[in-house]
Amino acid sequence: MSRRWPVSGLVMAILWLFVRGVELTPQRLLEEFIIGLGVGMGIAYFFRRFYSDKASIVGSVRVAPYATLYLLTFLWELLTANIDVARRTLAPSMPIDPAVVEVPLRVRSPAAITTIANSITLTPGTLTMDYDDDTNTLYVHSIDGSDLDGILEPIRRWEDYALVIFDEELKPGDPAPQAQANGEDSKTAAVAGGERHG
Repeated sequence: MSRRWPVSGLVMAILWLFVRGVELTPQRLLEEFIIGLGVGMGIAYFFRRFYSDKASIVGSVRVAPYATLYLLTFLWELLTANIDVARRTLAPSMPIDPAVVEVPLRVRSPAAITTIANSITLTPGTLTMDYDDDTNTLYVHSIDGSDLDGILEPIRRWEDYALVIFDEELKPGDPAPQAQANGEDSKTAAVAGGERHG
């Protein structure tokens, strides 16, 4: 076990090398790594109260593949959603059938819920509107609510990875709660119609 904030600072220093796009010479790599270490450790130390006191190096290594898969899945969804929204914008004949989808979650930690909610919002065509703490449900607005499976599929994949990344109680193979779509024009769409109380 080790303190978590120095590990985060080290990760930020390594990330700094990729962000800066450094020449692959030993001297430049070392210089930029030292700068990244100074910046990363400073930021990690300043925000150290947000981390738990101890972190497991083995746990971090176990989580790394899932974090990579989460990022790759998110980037793919971001790319395909951008293309889809651009097509809908340039071809007005394409259907726009907005709906609010209730997405009950398996993840429970605030960090995992926030990560998934932000991933949804950053993806064009979808927006996380609200979160119900009592039912652990996200309310997601989509420009095309006719394809419920198409909306849920990336969210469920992100959630599978988040279950491991955030060390949740449930595991990726556990069944997901049933989601429900409420169309914008539906009289039963309490969420979309503003009748939801809470």
